[in-house]
Amino acid sequence: MFGLESATGVVGALLVIGIVLLEAIVLYVGYGLLEKLFGPALVDAVRGER
Repeated sequence: MFGLESATGVVGALLVIGIVLLEAIVLYVGYGLLEKLFGPALVDAVRGER
């Protein structure tokens, strides 16, 4: 998918680590943005205030 099949050894390991870290950062920022946008409305809905 990312062409990692041809990377072996230390280079392959570093590529996998880099992709995993990038994915974690994107998910952290994305979920944080979603929570900031929709969190208060969802909490109010669960509490029955809206």
